[in-house]
Amino acid sequence: METTLFEKYIKNTERTDPIKCVGKITKVQGLLIESHGPQAIIGEICRIIAPKGAGIIRAEVVGLRNETVQLMAYDETDGIEIGDKVIALGSRLEVAVSDKLLGRVLDAFGNPIDEKGDVSSACMYPALANAPDPLKRKRITERITTGVRAIDGLLAAGKGQRLGIFSGSGVGKSTLLGMIARNTTADVNVVALIGERGREVNDFIEKDLGKEGLARSVIVVTPGNAPPLSRLRGAYVATAIAEYFRDQGKDVMLLFDSVTRFARAMGEIGIAAGEPPAKRGLPPRTFDSMQKLLERSGTSDKGSITGFYTILVDGDDMDEPVADTVRGILDGHIILSRDLAEKYHYPAIDVLQSISRLSNDVSGYVTKEAAGIIRRNMAVYAKNEKLINVGAYHHGSNAEIDKAIEKHQEIEQFLIQNIDEPSTLEETLNIMSDITGIEIPEEEMTDNNEKLAVAASQFRKKEIKFKSKEKESEVFAENSAMALNSVASLFSNLG
Repeated sequence: METTLFEKYIKNTERTDPIKCVGKITKVQGLLIESHGPQAIIGEICRIIAPKGAGIIRAEVVGLRNETVQLMAYDETDGIEIGDKVIALGSRLEVAVSDKLLGRVLDAFGNPIDEKGDVSSACMYPALANAPDPLKRKRITERITTGVRAIDGLLAAGKGQRLGIFSGSGVGKSTLLGMIARNTTADVNVVALIGERGREVNDFIEKDLGKEGLARSVIVVTPGNAPPLSRLRGAYVATAIAEYFRDQGKDVMLLFDSVTRFARAMGEIGIAAGEPPAKRGLPPRTFDSMQKLLERSGTSDKGSITGFYTILVDGDDMDEPVADTVRGILDGHIILSRDLAEKYHYPAIDVLQSISRLSNDVSGYVTKEAAGIIRRNMAVYAKNEKLINVGAYHHGSNAEIDKAIEKHQEIEQFLIQNIDEPSTLEETLNIMSDITGIEIPEEEMTDNNEKLAVAASQFRKKEIKFKSKEKESEVFAENSAMALNSVASLFSNLG
């Protein structure tokens, strides 16, 4: 214990710049604070001394113009006046990381806000970091289980995949994240609540996450009333914590709520700094920042970060700029339907509108066949639902529609799931097997890639044998037909 503390002080001493650069506040306008000096770089942390306000206000350099330094505050700016000192600290934002973070609730700086003790560590990670080298990223070949039947069965996700959860307000995004956090097979959850309503934080921790989920989770909270820079850095800090656990060789589940509020915070900062608005009032840096943030998750040469990012879709318009941009970056999208939510169908996942781009890479052959049958039945029913509901369709008119009607109720029961009803992968695939009548082999009921490879090989052998027998049957039938024709011809000639 003493050694750890001693290391922490040594590292702090090494990072400390003994010569402090000092400037003075010259202008405060809205979110933007300008000062004459100090000598600083973009992203450097500064301390504003405001005797008539909070005393010390933390800020970050967001722009430079000649000798003018543009800053944004992490804290409320009440009490700042012209002439207040600005001290450059000589470092960018970093977060202390260790296993002590598990089960804790942190602010945008990585400091605990749950009154459960200190989380200091000698190991520091930068909040702003580059994505892993593309050539060092491992291929995504292993499934990760979320405990949500609609996802595990029909939208299978891989370790290191990034998926977006898209919906309007009040359709169940946070509840779905809570289900995943409680039931996932990942080693560690990192939950980023960015720009959330203050009352929803405790709701998420106690109701959606629960004690079991919290025990292996780290929660980073920056509520909606926090300054935009604080909301922005909360997102980066949560990602940095996920990167630390990934570098320990763990499979990390990053649950990020929400990208939309991150984008709005970036937009507020950009406009305050004088950037021209581009798409729907958002400056260009917003879209560049989203790309950089989302690319940091995924696989590395050590571990994986599986990311589930929520996107609040304005007016349920999937083509609005943030939703459209994020959908193009991620490896799949899960659409939550307001119509399903109004029918009390939870989780309100619109399976036919959703897609996992890596589902085929992490699912077994028979599982994919079963999922395909269920999706086809759903598609046929959806296409003919109005005719069925008004009684215009008559049973026996179309065998495919008859099958879709027959299986509709079973599929609905499979997709509807209570928030406190976990479902293992084996349970999910067994239900799919019952619905489709296809026996899914035990080897496919796993997230282990080696077992899936064995199952796939066995499936191919069976398929080859089946095709071989099918071919033999065709040849036999063909020969039989020829023989019968010859006999018929002979009798005809005799007659």
